Amino acid sequence: MELFKQTNFDFLKWKWHFIGASLVLSVAGLVSLAVHSGPKLGVEFKGGMEMDVKFASTPNIVKIRSALSDALSSPPSVQTVLDGTNEVLIGTEGGDSRLLEKNRALVLATLAETFGQTGNGKLDLNNASAGQLADRLRDPLQKAGVQLSDPQVAALAKAITTSRDSRGGLITNLDQLRGVDGLTPQVQTVLNQECYLSPYTMRAIDIVGPKVGDELRQQALNATLLALAGMLVYVGLRFEWIYGVGAVIACFHDTIITIGLFSLFGKEITLTVIAALLTLVGYSMNDTIVIFDRIRENNRLNNREKLADLINRSVNQTLSRTVMTSGLTFLAVMALFLFGGPVLHGFAFALVVGILIGTYSSVFVASPIVLFWHNFADARKKTAPVAVAAKPVEAVRAAKTKKVR
Repeated sequence: MELFKQTNFDFLKWKWHFIGASLVLSVAGLVSLAVHSGPKLGVEFKGGMEMDVKFASTPNIVKIRSALSDALSSPPSVQTVLDGTNEVLIGTEGGDSRLLEKNRALVLATLAETFGQTGNGKLDLNNASAGQLADRLRDPLQKAGVQLSDPQVAALAKAITTSRDSRGGLITNLDQLRGVDGLTPQVQTVLNQECYLSPYTMRAIDIVGPKVGDELRQQALNATLLALAGMLVYVGLRFEWIYGVGAVIACFHDTIITIGLFSLFGKEITLTVIAALLTLVGYSMNDTIVIFDRIRENNRLNNREKLADLINRSVNQTLSRTVMTSGLTFLAVMALFLFGGPVLHGFAFALVVGILIGTYSSVFVASPIVLFWHNFADARKKTAPVAVAAKPVEAVRAAKTKKVR
């Protein structure tokens, strides 16, 4: 399928315009990174704590933020995961392991005090483990005349928490547990007496210490650099070395501009963003290789054609493929960016920017680098014979002078 047939656009005519735009974006991004002492890092890289909390109804973000700000030494980040899911991400930044564990306990206690029933002495069934539930029910069941052994109580608690987790980890009424094996009316009466249902549940708690954050940051940097180095070797072996240099410079260009835009817009660099950066590096490299491969094929068929015209013809021949692949991918990541919610926002933003920058860098950055180098090499070849030919002329003149004397 071809969207465009027999196009003849002079892409290289606009190379300086796009190179100028790239320089402006790169400088602006680097200045922003310098002013902010580097990119804004997520919890994974700078250390901290992050909780995923799901509420039974639409959470009051202002109330949650206010309660936690009063309890913690520094204001936490509180953001919804996705509209309609009633999930909230609560995060705290930095600190050693002791402070992180203290913040974890404070957040749990504050949520329980704000939304739970901490004063009634009951167990929060929506946030209890199977072991905690078994320990809480063992003695009351015996007092109620329910004769269950310890393994049977453990199995009952496991069945109750499994039924709860099958409903997203959150139930709003104990009647929702009907049908659980072993949940007789007597057992349900004890469950009503010993447990209550808070309007939220902890889906996940992630704590990253500063040492782990440093290791993750270094590993992410190594992964990116190794990916670029591997691609340089691959393209250098498949094509001329200058093609590999052009492709890797284009990938560096894409990465620098994307990270710079993250800094300019105050967005966090997280592990998912690193995954997006590696994705766009591969995407940009693939697009560049397609164009370089067509340039090589056309050069074999007609090596007397000017390189600038050959590059323009090659880009025109791959234009339909570029528009279809880049366009459809862009629509997909744009949907993620608009409707994916805060959790996927950074990932989608990196891909949206990366696809736009990566597509034009293959044409207006990588290809001109190859053109500039070949023009430079040709210019050196033309000037070299002139310098050699000058020596015999000087020698003849010197010989004539000697004869005159």
